Amino acid sequence: MNLRNIAIIAHVDHGKTTLVDSLLFQSGTLRANQRVAERALDSGDLERERGITILSKCTSVAWRDLRINIVDTPGHADFGAEVERILSMVDGVLVLVDAAEGPMPQTKFVVAKALGLGLRPIVVINKVDRTDARPWEAHEEVFDLFSALDADEAQLDFPVLFASAKQGWADLEPDGPRQDLTRLFETVAKHVPQPEAEPDAPFTMLATMLEADPYLGRILTGRIHSGTIRPNTKIRALNRDGEVMEETRVTKLLAFRGLKRTAIEEATAGDIVAVAGFEHASVADTLADLSVSEAMAAEPVDPPTLAVSFLANDSPLAGKEGHRLTSREIRARLKREAESNIAIRVSEKDGTDAFEVAGRGELQLGVLIETMRREGFELCIGRPRVLQRTDPDTGQILEPIEEVQIDVDEEFIGAVVEGISARRGEMMDMRPSGGGRSRLVFHAPSRGLIGYNGELLTATRGSAVMNRLYHCYAPHRGEIPGRRTGVLISNGAGKSVAFALWNLEDRGPMFIGAGEAVYSGMVIGQHTRGNDLIVNPLKAKQLTNIRAAGTDEAVRLTTPRRMSLEQAIAYINSDELVEVTPKSVRIRKRLLDPHARKKAARAEAAD
Repeated sequence: MNLRNIAIIAHVDHGKTTLVDSLLFQSGTLRANQRVAERALDSGDLERERGITILSKCTSVAWRDLRINIVDTPGHADFGAEVERILSMVDGVLVLVDAAEGPMPQTKFVVAKALGLGLRPIVVINKVDRTDARPWEAHEEVFDLFSALDADEAQLDFPVLFASAKQGWADLEPDGPRQDLTRLFETVAKHVPQPEAEPDAPFTMLATMLEADPYLGRILTGRIHSGTIRPNTKIRALNRDGEVMEETRVTKLLAFRGLKRTAIEEATAGDIVAVAGFEHASVADTLADLSVSEAMAAEPVDPPTLAVSFLANDSPLAGKEGHRLTSREIRARLKREAESNIAIRVSEKDGTDAFEVAGRGELQLGVLIETMRREGFELCIGRPRVLQRTDPDTGQILEPIEEVQIDVDEEFIGAVVEGISARRGEMMDMRPSGGGRSRLVFHAPSRGLIGYNGELLTATRGSAVMNRLYHCYAPHRGEIPGRRTGVLISNGAGKSVAFALWNLEDRGPMFIGAGEAVYSGMVIGQHTRGNDLIVNPLKAKQLTNIRAAGTDEAVRLTTPRRMSLEQAIAYINSDELVEVTPKSVRIRKRLLDPHARKKAARAEAAD
């Protein structure tokens, strides 16, 4: 059977997973009446809740005499490492572009990686059925993007299809017959080359994905570069330096068939398979025959730009909601995550039980924390900090700069420019995007963008859409003003009282409601002024035997401001922590004792 390996790459929410659904049904891999969830490959709970792909997934479809291995990739820039590592598995890419939005920042990122590897793209202008679609303008923008990324002549001569992944059709023209995806299958068969492979050479395979199975143990997925592999064959794992890590027998050989992994008896060069049997081998390692001693080259991944501190929860409420509380359990879990996710780096802070986890962005780290809290962990999370470098030649401090693209109504352009400028950002481009909206492009330091999304939505009445992408390291741009307001801190432990909160509402918006557990040092609200204020949320109304009409007013509290996990992490200052448990997200001071906080403040002022 003829074989093709393709990846689907695009910006977030441009329809990658939906297109895979349509390909699975129309190829006959799934029955027309088969009951499957929408976006079938987004199998994780978080993926379904957020509507985004977090982990790359493999599937395959059979069409006529062709087997097509398809890799679905995440669209968010924070999960870009997932895209980078799987591009070495494929021979062609489908670049999906929204017909209304055109190429977006993540489109630029993934296309640059694909073009750099010499892959020839097939462009699919998706969502042509939208009322605000502009397919030909999007096509021209894609061509301009390819030119800007120094694509060669073969890559610039890309085939283009106009499609609706949701309705399940693709045509050569926007106003074609709109029947099915036959044109797409034909284009893949014609323009994607067969995998270059050496079937007679010794077996070699580069591991690009890792997962754990309760029955099979570690499962490594990758494309077979050369040779043939069968179950029970003895093979070895080589690290990047060519050192033998372990030798073992293949306990199970799995191929991707539709939504399932099927055990097979043989796989040859060019196919994408999963191998079970290894105990220590990880992503970027080479699986090879015992006669092979050289490791395959693995594509380097862009470095992390953001770091967050993880600590065991030591608050007075620790251990009441979770069951994984110790730093030993946190260490084991983070090391397991670092094995399978090459974009994350874990290091231990000297002399403390704290762990520093470095990643691509707030969303990536937020997903990791959310996953851990659902597994029963209780954690304390510190304020994110950017990872700076020092220029070896000049000794200058360098910091990560991001390309920020903001789509906003024209009436709010001034507010956006002012907000980004205050955070040391520079405007690079501004152009109308139709419908009374404009597209602004800035280069801004990563540390200035921490927590900016909430401020942006407030300034633009929720109309702005922001996309971020790592751009480069550049000289440090100076101080950026932090949070302007202080916080309200509880002075005691117990259950919050409605009467007390009602009296505190003049001091600022609350983060908690009545009847919630609080403790000394916990942040319960935002102060309207710049200083922190210690307050009593436990004060109850004193009861007397004197009653008069109108004196007993009904206590009506303003709805508290509930923060999501990412919002809380972005909100805190360096002297605060976010307490994360399976049921709660609380903000607290790093030092719970008020005297200890004063002492630390005096010591910092003296320095």
